[in-house]
Amino acid sequence: MKPAICVFCGSRPGKDPRYLQAAEYLGHLMASEGLGLVYGGATSGLMGAVADSVLEKGGLVIGVLPEFLSQKEIAHKQITELILVPTMHERKLLMYEKSIAFIALPGGIGTLEELVEVTSWNQLGVLSKPIGLLNVNGFFDPLLKQLDHMVEEGFLDSQTRDWIEVSSDPENLLERILKRTRLI
Repeated sequence: MKPAICVFCGSRPGKDPRYLQAAEYLGHLMASEGLGLVYGGATSGLMGAVADSVLEKGGLVIGVLPEFLSQKEIAHKQITELILVPTMHERKLLMYEKSIAFIALPGGIGTLEELVEVTSWNQLGVLSKPIGLLNVNGFFDPLLKQLDHMVEEGFLDSQTRDWIEVSSDPENLLERILKRTRLI
């Protein structure tokens, strides 16, 4: 199997068209680099856009979707592999296992929760995989400010904060993530 990057992102497109454009561009870049996509398995929003973009360039796409969400998030039937699981916990664990790295695009509570969990798992040594934020139009600026505040106040070590690569440029972010995985 090709190496794959897990992308966390919204099941909605968001208000700014740049979010959708960034998701599509990232998908094209990943496929062009021979990287597969692991994601939440839906057709909607940024999730569907990144999956469709990888597929357009002939890339591998693995979706992992809890059975109870298969109607609400509308399972993507055209992807390479759709894996239905019983729970959200199993979804995340499988996504984490099948990935060499993680990239978060804009999204809601689910995206934030997945991002925080993989960061926590890295901090605890459960995982040791690169994490990137595609900071489209400054979307993650408030979160980054909060993380820096946590470091300043002694609740987060700077090593954990520095583990997260941040860029508004998909090419730059992907290159930095791949360097951390030692694929380039």
